Amino acid sequence: MKEKIHPDYKIVDVTCACGAKFKAGTTKKTDSLKVEICSECHPFYTGKQKTVQSGGRVERFNKRFGSASLK
Repeated sequence: MKEKIHPDYKIVDVTCACGAKFKAGTTKKTDSLKVEICSECHPFYTGKQKTVQSGGRVERFNKRFGSASLK
């Protein structure tokens, strides 16, 4: 790697809006970061994610006409 072309990388304290605090690496010139959402409060990681079940063509066909198998 070339010398003196890469930004300084340092560990900073990160504070989330939910109150969680952790350390992360950054190249920003700051000692602390504030974020709105983190892995402690994000719905995907907490298991509170709502999934939308939109049926495709096959599911709609089977619902409408039944899933009778051909023998």
